[in-house]
Amino acid sequence: MLGPLFSRDAGIELASHNLVLRQPRATDFKDWRAVRMASRAFLTPFEPTWADNELTHGSYRARVRRYARDAAEQCGYTFFVFLGDDRDELAGGVTLSNIRRRVAQTCSLGYWMSARHAGQGIMTEAVGRLLPFVFSDMGLHRIEAACLPHNQASIRVLQKSRFVKEGLAKGYLMIDGKWQDHLLFALNQESHEHGQNQTRNQDRNQGSPSGSGQGAPVG
Repeated sequence: MLGPLFSRDAGIELASHNLVLRQPRATDFKDWRAVRMASRAFLTPFEPTWADNELTHGSYRARVRRYARDAAEQCGYTFFVFLGDDRDELAGGVTLSNIRRRVAQTCSLGYWMSARHAGQGIMTEAVGRLLPFVFSDMGLHRIEAACLPHNQASIRVLQKSRFVKEGLAKGYLMIDGKWQDHLLFALNQESHEHGQNQTRNQDRNQGSPSGSGQGAPVG
């Protein structure tokens, strides 16, 4: 079911109209470090506390090795989001983690966006491209996400991607050094397919081509 996308030599690349999702490489270090450093004040309120060696080359190499190991074991996938005419401008990242098979067939979604690229609909498009990968290529039935109640930008991404709010988890994750409550969202395959069909019907009625489930921005 996973098919040729999972070539360990070429890696996985998922393209949409304006961006490419690509697995991190060792050669991305300088761009990754520059983006994360420039966005530090913007990102840290929404992330686990950064380690003292967070932005070092050694720490990054360890990350890339872990990402590759997770992908090889099909227990997690990390992608960088690239923009620009040559798709070489790093804007953020998305992660599929905690993949559960058997009776669950689900995973968890996480993402981050640089301060310079925030609020432009980029992450909504990235998540929209990732969903066919989750439901069709990976064959999962459900994808979950959690965000801080005051993180309105993240909430908008999930709502535009047709995730449904399912509840509030008290003291759910330690973010920025504190155990913090999180809103819980989820999307299942049936709801995703229904939304895709609605989009295609709207496109036909308006006389424009459909995104064909290949990552057109959702909402």
